[in-house]
Amino acid sequence: MWNPVRVTLRFERWRSVEVRTPPIIVLLLMLSVACASAAEPLWDSLQIHGFASQAAVRTSDNRYFGDSPNTSFAFTEVGINASLPLNPRILLSGQLLARRAGAMYDGTPALDYALADVTLASSAAQRWGFRAGRIKNPLGIYNETRDVPFTHPGIFLPQVIYFDKVRNLVLSLDGLMFYGSLYGNTGTVSLTMGGGRSVIDDNVEWVYLGNDYPGELQSDGNTGLIRLWYSTPGEQLKFGLSGAALSLRFHPGRHSPLSAGTTDILYWIASIQYETENWTLSAEYAREPLEWRDYHYPLLPNLETTTEGYYLQGTYRIQPDVELLLRYEEGFGDRNDRDGVQFSALTGVPPFTRFSKIWTAGLRWDINRQWMVRAEYQRHHGTFILSSRENPDSGQLREDWSLFAVQAAFRF
Repeated sequence: MWNPVRVTLRFERWRSVEVRTPPIIVLLLMLSVACASAAEPLWDSLQIHGFASQAAVRTSDNRYFGDSPNTSFAFTEVGINASLPLNPRILLSGQLLARRAGAMYDGTPALDYALADVTLASSAAQRWGFRAGRIKNPLGIYNETRDVPFTHPGIFLPQVIYFDKVRNLVLSLDGLMFYGSLYGNTGTVSLTMGGGRSVIDDNVEWVYLGNDYPGELQSDGNTGLIRLWYSTPGEQLKFGLSGAALSLRFHPGRHSPLSAGTTDILYWIASIQYETENWTLSAEYAREPLEWRDYHYPLLPNLETTTEGYYLQGTYRIQPDVELLLRYEEGFGDRNDRDGVQFSALTGVPPFTRFSKIWTAGLRWDINRQWMVRAEYQRHHGTFILSSRENPDSGQLREDWSLFAVQAAFRF
C-alpha cells in the first residue's frame, strides 16, 4: 500500500529496534512537533499511560509460555502508550510493547499500533472517519483491547478464537480503515471496512507451515477486513460479525524443502455479549477456512480445511473490585475431522493435537486503580491451542493436562 519509513528506537538495556512505520504517521508526528513549537498549549492535551504485568504459569504437562511443567515466569508485558489530539478532528495514538511469552516472543520492544484517527463528520446522529497507520483490527469482542491486561477477562483470552500463538498477525495491520456509526433511540449501528499489510513474524510460519523453514513468509497482497456491529443504548447488549481475508506467500531460501507456495486464510467471528450491573455473559463462534497451494512437499500437500472454535463465558462481580470468571471453549483444526483421527492417519501426529476442550475458572481482584492480581485454573483435553514452536515434538505431548497461573499487573 505504501513504502514504510524506517525509524530506529534505542532503549537502555535493550538492543536497537527497527520499527517500520507508515509515512503518514511520521509526517503527522512531525506536524505535531511543528505545531507544538508554535503553540505550546498543544502538549497540554498529551496523555501518556503505561502498564506492566508478570505471570507465573504451571502446567501438569506440555509447555505453555515457557517451561511451565517446572513453573514458568516467562510471561511478562511492559507497555507505554500515548495519545495526542492535534485538533478536534485528528487524534494521534500509539503503543510500544515489550512482550516476553515463552519461545514465541523474546521481550524485544515492538510497535503494537501507531495511527492517526481522522473524523470526517460528527453529530449527535452519526460519526464518520478513517484511521491510517498500524491499526488494531476490530475483530470480535476483545481483539482491540487484548493488548492491555486490565481490559480483558482472565489472564488468557479464549485461545480457540484469540490465538496467542499468532497474536501479532491477529492484533493489527499497516493500512487504512474507514468507519461509521449511526446513533438512534434503538441503539448504535457501526461499520468498519479497510485493509493493508498484516504483521508477519516467525510464529505465523510455525502455525501455518508447521516449522521454521529456510525462506521467508510474507503477505501476498493486502489483507481485507470488515466489521458490522450493533449495540443497544448503554451497550447492555451488543452483537455483530467481523472477519478478515488474507494470503501468505512463502519465498523459499537455499535448501528449503518447500517450493514457493501460498496459504489463503479467511477468518470470521460471530459475537454476542450481554451485560448487567454484576454479570457479563459472552459467546463467540469462529471459522477459519484455509487453503495451502503449490508447496510441493509431502508434509504440506495442496489442502483445504476449516478450523472452528467457540466459547461460552460468564463473569460475576462479587464486589466492585472482585470478579469471578467461568468459561468453556472448544476448538478444532478441522471441523470435518473433529477427533483428529483422519489427520493422524495421514501424518502420524497424535489425533489430540487437532482439538482443544477447555474449562477455565478465574478470580480477579482490583486492589486499587493501579494494581490488579489474578489467579486462573484451566483443565485441558487436547493440545490444539498449543504452539508447535514451544512444543516441536508432538510425541512428547500429553492429551489431558491442567494449568494454573497467577498474574500481577500495574498501570499508570
